[in-house]
Amino acid sequence: GRERRIRPEFPVRRQGCGQGTVRLLIAGHRTDLAGRGSGGSMAGQAGTGHPPARVRGATGHVIKLKNWISSTFGGTPAEDAGAQEHARNLAVAAVLVEVLRADYDVAAAERRQVLESIQAMLGLEGAECEALLASADWVVDGAHDLHQFTSQLNRTLSHAEKLQLLEQLWRVAQADDIVHHYEEHLIRRVADLLHVSHREFIVSKLRSTGG
Repeated sequence: GRERRIRPEFPVRRQGCGQGTVRLLIAGHRTDLAGRGSGGSMAGQAGTGHPPARVRGATGHVIKLKNWISSTFGGTPAEDAGAQEHARNLAVAAVLVEVLRADYDVAAAERRQVLESIQAMLGLEGAECEALLASADWVVDGAHDLHQFTSQLNRTLSHAEKLQLLEQLWRVAQADDIVHHYEEHLIRRVADLLHVSHREFIVSKLRSTGG
């Protein structure tokens, strides 16, 4: 049946590990990031438990969220790599959610398949998959098109990983035993944006059914 989506929170709070240092928790993904300058630059942000208002409005877009993290906190190369990995994971989950919603009927079997696909693609544990799905659900609510997700995927996925993602999209569409034409159209659109050929698009569909 249909499910109620709960908007996840993005708490930002100070730690006692040094001036200008905060810990950012995003959908269960924890990263320690060094703030710029003195603690005064964070005034009006850390105390609320949320990013500033202008950022809350932008977090419907994963790329803008990444930009806010980078411009506000900077960070070491390792921390930047962690943020990039999370952005990739969020983009993967987001396109799975797009297919989940494509026929306007979110079946329980389809949601289970999204979680299985996240685990298969990203190797996350159960609670991490649930947290990522909650974040992706919220991000998709504010998305205007697929390009913001596929552009991220084009930067971070190999061609083989793109084909694996297409196969998982088909699995989500087939989870309720009916592939709606809206779902097929959306998967075809994702394939085009990921520069996947029509032959590979068909092969991914066949592979998803064991064909």
